[in-house]
Amino acid sequence: MLGSWPAAVFVGTVLGFLSGLGIGGGSLLILWLTLALGLEQEAARGINLLFFLPAAFSASLLRWRRGDLRLRPLLPAIAAGCAAAAVFTWVGKSIELDLMRKLFGALLILTGLRELCWRPKSPQ
Repeated sequence: MLGSWPAAVFVGTVLGFLSGLGIGGGSLLILWLTLALGLEQEAARGINLLFFLPAAFSASLLRWRRGDLRLRPLLPAIAAGCAAAAVFTWVGKSIELDLMRKLFGALLILTGLRELCWRPKSPQ
């Protein structure tokens, strides 16, 4: 049932919605692919990247058209993100899978705790 087309469309729609909000649907996609569908971590990461590209492009394009996104100040961050992605893809291939899973789990826990406990400072 979890691997059926209707389930995949539902999960893709929900995660696309979350990605559009900037919530990080990719992390949830990896969990669904590995835990629910039993895919290997390597395959799940590749699928996550393919999922992320059109979702990020369409959300960014819509925000840019509304005037919420200015590219010039973001170019250094975009370049650094691309370089870091390339380097850590290479590094990730040399890390043991069990350690990678533990690091990813710790990242999810820390992110969840931050979201639960962090409050923006009110302007004074």
